Amino acid sequence: MVTGGARSGKSSFSEKLCKDKKGKVAYIATSIAFDEGMKDRIKKHRQSRPKNWTTYEIYKDIYKEISEISKVNDVVLLDCVTLLVNNLMFEFNINWDSCSREEIDNIENYIQNQIDKLIDEIRKTNIYFVFVTNELGMGIVPENRLSRIYRDIAGRVNQKIASLSDEVYLVVSGIPMKIKG
Repeated sequence: MVTGGARSGKSSFSEKLCKDKKGKVAYIATSIAFDEGMKDRIKKHRQSRPKNWTTYEIYKDIYKEISEISKVNDVVLLDCVTLLVNNLMFEFNINWDSCSREEIDNIENYIQNQIDKLIDEIRKTNIYFVFVTNELGMGIVPENRLSRIYRDIAGRVNQKIASLSDEVYLVVSGIPMKIKG
C-alpha cells in the first residue's frame, strides 16, 4: 500500500514499484470522468503510464475481475482507493446532511465488503498488488457532514488495507518512506 497526501508523488512512486517488478502490469483506474478537470487528469495519468500496461477502468465489484486479471498479469496497481470509496458512496442516492447513522453504517458495510472480497480474491493469486490511497486524516476536521463521513469511511478502509499489506509506504513531497514491512 502506498499512501500520502494529494500531489505527494504516491502514484509516481507506485508506478516505479510496479515497473521494477518482472512481468506484465495491469493498472486498475477507479476514477470516473465526471467533469472536464477529471477528464484532463485521467488523460495525463494515461499518458504517464507505460504503453504496454493494460488498463482496467473499474471501481465496483473489482473482486470479480481479479482472477481474470491475474491470469495475464503479474503485477497490479490500483489507483486509487479513496476514489473507489467516493464512487461507491455516491451509488447511494441519499441526503448526506440528514441521513441516519444506520444508513451510513449500511453504506460503510457495503464498501468494507467490497474491499474484503477484493483482498480475498487477491490472496488467491500470486500477483504483486499495489494499492494507492490518499491519507485523509492529517488535516483539520471537515466542516460539512458528507466530508466527515467520507473521511471516516476512507480512513477505516485505509486502516484495513494497511493492516493486511506486507509493505506500506508513506510518500511526502515525492519522498517515499517505508513505514511497514
